[in-house]
Amino acid sequence: MNNGQDWTEETVRAAEHALGYTFCDKELLRKAFTHPSYKNFRACEDNDQLEFLGDAVLQLCVSEKIYAEQPALTAGEMTEARKKCVSKEALTAAERRADLMRFLRYSGGKENLAGKTNSNLFEAVTAAIYLDGGKQAAEKFLFAYIQPLETRDYISELQVYVQNLIKKPPVYSEEGEENGMFRIRAEALGKSARGSGESKQIAKTQAAERLLRALKMRDKDEF
Repeated sequence: MNNGQDWTEETVRAAEHALGYTFCDKELLRKAFTHPSYKNFRACEDNDQLEFLGDAVLQLCVSEKIYAEQPALTAGEMTEARKKCVSKEALTAAERRADLMRFLRYSGGKENLAGKTNSNLFEAVTAAIYLDGGKQAAEKFLFAYIQPLETRDYISELQVYVQNLIKKPPVYSEEGEENGMFRIRAEALGKSARGSGESKQIAKTQAAERLLRALKMRDKDEF
């Protein structure tokens, strides 16, 4: 949505189509997609409380799935498995797969959408579906998009790969921040790659992953 723009009936239908769920309570749907900043522009309820409930719904649904499907794990291992699915980074990735931000009602500059906006939106929408259609409907939605967060250490992998060939480690440089997204460039062995993310670590990891992939592809072709 554009800054300050309200929903039309067409927007409601498009949002429901994207979610794969039709709401009985359309106002609950609108509330789920209402950023707190929008209250400053137009008197309405925002999704802050839904985000609170959605966090609990996600914790429960993911915990039940892990308990049922991975019974050999210890309680500590189950906790770690759950963290990979419900962390801010994992929920941000889930929101982007679902492409929900295009429906968000907000006001002010896009800097208002930095931080946890993406993950909060995914939680709020999950809660709204839960309240409107029950736990089964919420699970159908959330498990269509949630994936365990990738925990592979690409930064270390890249360093080992490069230093096996030369003595110098990869070089990382910051390329600024825009709309809450950090941008970092990684360079080594005559090639470079860029990464972006809501934290410098995420951006650096993405840059390292892309550069490592590019170097391995080049070396494979040369071989």
